[in-house]
Amino acid sequence: MKIGILGAGHIGKALARLLAEAGHEVGVSNSRGPDTLRDLAHEIGHGVKAFSNEDAARFGELVIETIPFGRYMDMPAVQVEGKIVIDTANYYPERDGQIDLGGLSESAFIARHLPKARVVKAFNTISAQHLETLGDVGKPLDERRAIFIAGDDTEAKAIVTALIEEIGFAAVDTGSLDDSRVQQPGTAIYGPDLTATQAREELHKLQGK
Repeated sequence: MKIGILGAGHIGKALARLLAEAGHEVGVSNSRGPDTLRDLAHEIGHGVKAFSNEDAARFGELVIETIPFGRYMDMPAVQVEGKIVIDTANYYPERDGQIDLGGLSESAFIARHLPKARVVKAFNTISAQHLETLGDVGKPLDERRAIFIAGDDTEAKAIVTALIEEIGFAAVDTGSLDDSRVQQPGTAIYGPDLTATQAREELHKLQGK
């Protein structure tokens, strides 16, 4: 699969390496342009390409956005129409400034900006260090480190789930984009190193099931 990654910070770099090693064609971008990413692409290897944000979005059959939440307007909406977009962003008012979400979850707000994309929330509750070190394809799914996901498109979530499993983790579904509030910063499942079994138990507590 061709995967475009918008943002080359810690999470973006970790995902670029993991997905390229898993055999996907990966393109990375940042706000400063492809020339600033040549060395990184060479370092990762596996044919990773450096792009502008627009070209990375155009390149990817699936697009991962890892840019700071406050810069959501930088995301190229037209180039991701009809595509799965994995939203990894978290809203931190002290970093991003005051943004009126209009009562929406963070990912539903992003989906409103990308109305023709198939948005799935994922990779927002895990650190880059854990992404780099805790994936293990040799473990049964229930024993792997959990990655929480949410979305309104069942098929899109299934595709993202498969990607997560390819790189050694297990997807745990929190529900719709509105339900993704339970995996936003400040919640009980934001950050801790949980196996899939532990993650489902914690999620059930939060959801009162």
